[in-house]
Amino acid sequence: MDSDLFSRRRAERFAQLLDEANGGRRQHKRSRVDDQLAALVAVGQRLSAAPPAVEVDPEFRTGLRAMLLATAEREGIGAPATDAASGSTTRRTKAFRPSLLPAVTARRARARGAILVGIAAGAVAVSGISAASENAVPGDALYGMKRSTERAQLALTSSDVSRGQLFLGFARTRLSEAAELRGDRAGYSGVLDDMDADTRQGVRLLTGAAVQRSDPAPLDAVNTFVTAQRQAVSGLLDDGTRTERDRTRRSLALLDAVRKRSDALRAAIACGLPAPAGSDALGPAPATCPADR
Repeated sequence: MDSDLFSRRRAERFAQLLDEANGGRRQHKRSRVDDQLAALVAVGQRLSAAPPAVEVDPEFRTGLRAMLLATAEREGIGAPATDAASGSTTRRTKAFRPSLLPAVTARRARARGAILVGIAAGAVAVSGISAASENAVPGDALYGMKRSTERAQLALTSSDVSRGQLFLGFARTRLSEAAELRGDRAGYSGVLDDMDADTRQGVRLLTGAAVQRSDPAPLDAVNTFVTAQRQAVSGLLDDGTRTERDRTRRSLALLDAVRKRSDALRAAIACGLPAPAGSDALGPAPATCPADR
């Protein structure tokens, strides 16, 4: 069976069912997939009747809009129809074909439009759940949604600098979660592990961008992050158990290593950026600048 054809028919039927649910002309036939699509149609009705009262993040809205516009352009949604008829086509043929082709084209456009509307509605619904999950910590029901939202943000970001800054933002979020997990030995250690992993990812992307561009600007974001993050992480040493303090010091050591790497790369860029001596979890490892420079 042609899976593309099957998917297109499901999409077209979904568009018809949505039209019917919203008061459109009812079709005098049923499809074998109607029962499977009933739940999706119900979701569409609920979203139309009571849209979530959520303020969508502007960056997320911009990324979603770009994705939808790209999809619309690729699928030809909204493009003016071209007249394929030759100059010698008779009036009878011209009178007959418009009664058939526009109907087929309109159904396909409605189906594709329904898919795009479904994506947008789903994104708005997800953004509502995302807003509700902002304060979730490991072990909460919505924590998985919180982390999924972070992955979606990364997927919508293309440049290494922007992705690096996002990872550092996630590291700040993990720090606030750690403060809520004091006394939970496994949970506290686990969230600091995630924080350190986000820190390494963000720093690696930003230091790599600085070296590639021979521009210290991405390192400014690293230094700003380290200054604030180190002060906040140091606060976790107060009133913690010995095990928690030992684990916290490991994160502080990582931040110190990040600052040292950033300063070394800045000096290397200033003296002409000798070829890196290699790379590791924090990105390029700069070579020592020549003494005569």
